[in-house]
Amino acid sequence: MFKKILIANRGEIACRIIKTARKMGIQTVAVFSEADAKAQHVLLADEACCIGPAPANESYLLIDKIIDAALKFGAQAIHPGYGFLSENEVFATRCLQAGIVFIGPSAESIKMMGSKSQAKALMQKAGVSLTPGYHGVDQSPALLAKEAAKIGFPVLIKASAGGGGKGIRRVDKAEDFDSALVSCQREAKNAFGDEQVLVEKYITQPRHIEVQVFGDSFGNFVYLFERDCSVQRRHQKVIEEAPAPGISQQTRARLGEAAVAAAKSVNYLGAGTVEFIFSPEGEFYFMEMNTRLQVEHPVTEMITGLDLVEWQLRIASHEPIPLNQESLTIKGHAIEARIYAEDPQTGFLPSIGPLLHLQVPGESANVRIDTGVIQGDVVSPYYDPMIAKLIVWGEDRESAIAQMHHSLSEFHVVGVANNIRFIDQIIKTKSFANAALSTNLIEYEENNLFDKATEPQAEFLMLGAVYEWYNLPSIRGPGALQRGWRLNSNAQVLFTFKGKGWMKSICLFLGDNGVPTGFKIIGQEKTLVISNWELGHNRVSVDYEGNRFMAHVVANQNARYLGNEVGRWTYSVISLSDQLQIKEVHSGELRAPMPGKVVVVNVINGQSVKKGEVLMVMEAMKMEHSIIAPMDGVIKSCLCKVGDQIAESADLIAFQ
Repeated sequence: MFKKILIANRGEIACRIIKTARKMGIQTVAVFSEADAKAQHVLLADEACCIGPAPANESYLLIDKIIDAALKFGAQAIHPGYGFLSENEVFATRCLQAGIVFIGPSAESIKMMGSKSQAKALMQKAGVSLTPGYHGVDQSPALLAKEAAKIGFPVLIKASAGGGGKGIRRVDKAEDFDSALVSCQREAKNAFGDEQVLVEKYITQPRHIEVQVFGDSFGNFVYLFERDCSVQRRHQKVIEEAPAPGISQQTRARLGEAAVAAAKSVNYLGAGTVEFIFSPEGEFYFMEMNTRLQVEHPVTEMITGLDLVEWQLRIASHEPIPLNQESLTIKGHAIEARIYAEDPQTGFLPSIGPLLHLQVPGESANVRIDTGVIQGDVVSPYYDPMIAKLIVWGEDRESAIAQMHHSLSEFHVVGVANNIRFIDQIIKTKSFANAALSTNLIEYEENNLFDKATEPQAEFLMLGAVYEWYNLPSIRGPGALQRGWRLNSNAQVLFTFKGKGWMKSICLFLGDNGVPTGFKIIGQEKTLVISNWELGHNRVSVDYEGNRFMAHVVANQNARYLGNEVGRWTYSVISLSDQLQIKEVHSGELRAPMPGKVVVVNVINGQSVKKGEVLMVMEAMKMEHSIIAPMDGVIKSCLCKVGDQIAESADLIAFQ
């Protein structure tokens, strides 16, 4: 077994690998960019080495610097994690040449499976069924458009070297094909350094099911069952579960055998994942093989009781697979939710900034948190905006869903937008509850997933008012409010809260002892009677009319956060002088929804545009985001050009 390994990655996966290495008595070396100097994986590792500036192509993607670090610190092996260089055959080759073990498959296996086109040709020879499509080397736009028409719309254009949801475009009609192809190739070139694409038939209501496989240097292969990864946004997974619901034992065996056949066809070594598209009719088609550990591997660990990173380390050190196929069993059901710094209400645009407050559910045998950040860390624009993975286990799927709902109610993030509320809404939909899963689930359940309410419920405002009353300055706080004579009236205190699209004034009625007895929203008739209230660390609760309502509360200067399993709200407390100055401002400028780089500008000064037209394209975290005209108008001036780095809310275009 290795005595020391280097981890060529960052964030939660680096922390995850360190955890297993420490359990096995293996020392670890972390590499980090200048932006990650104080990151958790750096603090957890035994040793660490800075390898360059923040951009990944100047640090985490530099093969020479990573190998030099491994040699300098005496690491016998390198674990690539996932993403970055994990599926780079040149990196695997260079490790071998330097006398360092690459914890993963051979460079040849990576190369064969790294090209979607080549992988599909191999699978065809191995007898694994494929989705109808074009996987050839001729990349002329005219030929690709012709092949798409032959396949029949809708089709998917996919980066041949792609992964992680990047470099994918769905095209529903022929006239949209050319622009989608250009955009897909541009994103593929930027993310993977290869603009080659393939075109496939888009399966209506598909499920995305993948199989975990392992191979060792003794010719042994096993599959550790399947995971359903159908719930996706923007072609990226957001909820995964194992085993896949509704899969019969016979189908499970067929899937496993097909995955092992795929692994055997490239003499695979270590952990890999074979991904399939599952049709509504129950047929499955090979999609791709990921030659690395997957983000969602914890759900497999939860239902098998195994440590897949430990298996990787043992196999890489020339030990055989610890168990044979007959010894592997499934126990219970596991679900994983990816908690991202992103805003579901704005098309899942990433959010950056400091994690001012981070509270995660308590871990147990049924609840696991994989994360690479703690409170106070910063979500940067340079890397994937994942905050954590929440993994839960239950005796069956129903109890796992209940556990997930409860755990999400205890997960609170302040400082960046996040998808916690959105995840909770997904698992409460009928589609998810009934296991009617497909990659279109979010689209089909759209009306039940995106908050239509523009203001919080009265109970939330009541909790906010009680919290503000309790924290009033002592000169005019609870004690002071007991003083003073009033005719036929108890004391009252008024607060005004302003959130996104709403502003409410709240009157809190105080009893003879100066504590809250009632609550009313100004402009409404109903008064809620308060019988009791309690405040604890980051928690406020109020009893009213026989009900108890409580929430997690965080204050940051004048900003407030209130959240529980019913809802999550951020707002500011407005003083009377500020209220008089608040006005609606209608700007004639279009601003950047997130920080990023301008990659396309489609308009010029003086040009007339129609509502819905793509005016420019920005890139953030290797994903493209179209800037759409919000109305008909005339471009007064373009305030940026291709190649510009733009800050969030920066002016992009001025309209006449």
